[in-house]
Amino acid sequence: MSVKQISVFLENRPGTLKSLTAVLAENNINIRALSLADTNDFGIVRMLVDDVFDATNVLKDAGFIASLTPVLVFAVSDKTGGLDNLLAKFEAAQINIEYMYAFAGKKDAYMIFRVSDTKNAEAALRKAGCKALTAEEMTAV
Repeated sequence: MSVKQISVFLENRPGTLKSLTAVLAENNINIRALSLADTNDFGIVRMLVDDVFDATNVLKDAGFIASLTPVLVFAVSDKTGGLDNLLAKFEAAQINIEYMYAFAGKKDAYMIFRVSDTKNAEAALRKAGCKALTAEEMTAV
């Protein structure tokens, strides 16, 4: 099952990321994973949060430009070759990864993948023995 990722466009200037995190903190929204990519003029924050609906609303109310994107989240064993084994399944299913980032859980690492066709990728990976986490399962890691 895919998880909804929030993408937020930010001006590339001091304090804008802090403004974003302040809005979330003030509204008791927990960031589970975050990635920041930048150019000279703007940045894109991609994040998974504990309450996508509330986060999207409070960010828009605060003037941020936010959008939702489906991503796949997989647990990766915290052992040598764990990521390589998962990526071998992506390769075998001919799934192109647009981008990825990670967060650490209590015993495993968790990889977040954006692919061009989420539903077909998830079905192919499930057939290969991989199960994507749901939003509910992420709260327990």
